[in-house]
Amino acid sequence: MLEQLLIFTRGGLILWTCKELGKALKGSPIDTLIRSCLLEERSGEVSFNYEAYTLKWTFHNDLGLVFVAVYQRILHLLYVDDLLSMVKESFSEIYDPKRMSYDDFDETFRQLRMEAEARGMTNGNHKMEDDDSDKTNGKENTADNVVLDPSKLMKLRSKGVRGRGGVRKTDSIGNKSSKVAAAEPPKKATKKNRVWDDAAPKQVKLDFTDSVDENGNGNHDHVDIAAADQGESMMDKEEVFSSDDESEDDDDDELRSDEKKPEAKKKGWFSSVFQSITGKANLERTDLEPALKALKERLMTKNVAEEIAEKLCESVEASLEGKKLASFTRISSTVQGAMEDALIRILTPRRSIDIMRDVHAAKEQRRPYVVVFVGVNGVGKSTNLAKVAYWLQQHKVSVMMAACDTFRSGAVEQLRTHARRLQIPIFEKGYEKDPAVVAKEAIQEATRNGSDVVLVDTAGRMQDNEPLMRALSKLINLNKPDLVLFVGEALVGNDAVDQLSKFNQKLSDLSNSGTTRLIDGILLTKFDTIDDKVGAALSMVYISGAPVMFVGCGQSYTDLKKLNVKAIVKTLLK
Repeated sequence: MLEQLLIFTRGGLILWTCKELGKALKGSPIDTLIRSCLLEERSGEVSFNYEAYTLKWTFHNDLGLVFVAVYQRILHLLYVDDLLSMVKESFSEIYDPKRMSYDDFDETFRQLRMEAEARGMTNGNHKMEDDDSDKTNGKENTADNVVLDPSKLMKLRSKGVRGRGGVRKTDSIGNKSSKVAAAEPPKKATKKNRVWDDAAPKQVKLDFTDSVDENGNGNHDHVDIAAADQGESMMDKEEVFSSDDESEDDDDDELRSDEKKPEAKKKGWFSSVFQSITGKANLERTDLEPALKALKERLMTKNVAEEIAEKLCESVEASLEGKKLASFTRISSTVQGAMEDALIRILTPRRSIDIMRDVHAAKEQRRPYVVVFVGVNGVGKSTNLAKVAYWLQQHKVSVMMAACDTFRSGAVEQLRTHARRLQIPIFEKGYEKDPAVVAKEAIQEATRNGSDVVLVDTAGRMQDNEPLMRALSKLINLNKPDLVLFVGEALVGNDAVDQLSKFNQKLSDLSNSGTTRLIDGILLTKFDTIDDKVGAALSMVYISGAPVMFVGCGQSYTDLKKLNVKAIVKTLLK
């Protein structure tokens, strides 16, 4: 049963609601739809599920109206799409921007609803009849009912065919030798260890981990300390972005596209000029498809995941369909402008995460600010953790590192080297320890010593590794960090969607506490190696909703900067 149907403007003004369906909705499905779907450029999706409800919607882009229907998720109402289209058509005829009340639309909606329900019942009955006919036809065409001709069967046997998977007589003799050869595979020769002397080789100890006492302190006197003072971090430098060069590139791209597609201009010169002056009445889906297809291919060449590029194009299509084309504008420029606005909205953070402000707030509460670095193997978590530590040092913030990667060999030594170069205390317990317990003890040690920030390094893990994901979920739930940073490579394409979605899904499924903790921010690494293939940033932000807080762009401690949204958008659409 239909729970509610609303009509409101894109500005949020509710024009009409069905008074017959006056039931109070549980929660806030409409607000969640606007925040999670419409504002996040996911309006091209078919439906949206919120708790026990399913929401469907349609737009009237020319008038700036949104029509939303809400019904129970367990019900599969076949008439909702038809009802929305009919309500859209009828309401647009009486809509007046100066009018605020539409009480006379109640009777019209009642008739439209009855008509849509009747159509849905008719279509459902036809579908059931078609399914029944398909089933009967399937039974009649089964292999059991097929009659074979005995004469044809004897001819096939005489030729040596034994049916499916059978072998001909001519091939059976030749295959005997091959079967014998296959039964005895050649033995693989193994290389013997070379011994230079008569004496047995000495066993060399490969574990260079220093001995650690109960407090996590070890003997590190044999390593020289080289304080790393490499200047100001790029995080504190404002990146200047010139729009003149980009506009010239855009003009060149338009000229090249016009030169490449002379055959696409089927209309005459006068008709095309007249249409550009007067403007097209309403944009239709067929008008938008060529430009959207070219835009999707361009996004995919920039390393945007195919699924994300397709959803973005569907969202832009939904926002432009039915809208009037302005004078002296082309469809391709209109589509590109809509896509540019959508990309800026996606990459701009929905909520402000000011680490320095949060650090001072935690300091007033006499506790350390805890940041946990997570991600897959080999993306540069430890190296970029050191870059973040260097940036915090530049702002006179005391930092402690926690070596909670007790799984990978050499992880503790790597972090220890960074700590000595930056002259930062490190808390370590060696290997084969519970990372959650090590992180908890590190936070307690930082509280006693008065450290402002604790940077927790974790082991790299694939998103499908259940034991390691369970250990990570335990670490986050036990220590409740202030910030969970996902460290990802800027080189990945479609895999970025899989990594982030599964990390969030595993953290949600394996959470033992009532409040689920997901990824708060993203740190993109190896950004200096991708040239213009910047699509991974868009894919990660789109699939997780978390902002890109840091961008690693080099091998020194200063090579950490903020994400320039305008530069990324220009590069994606270049």
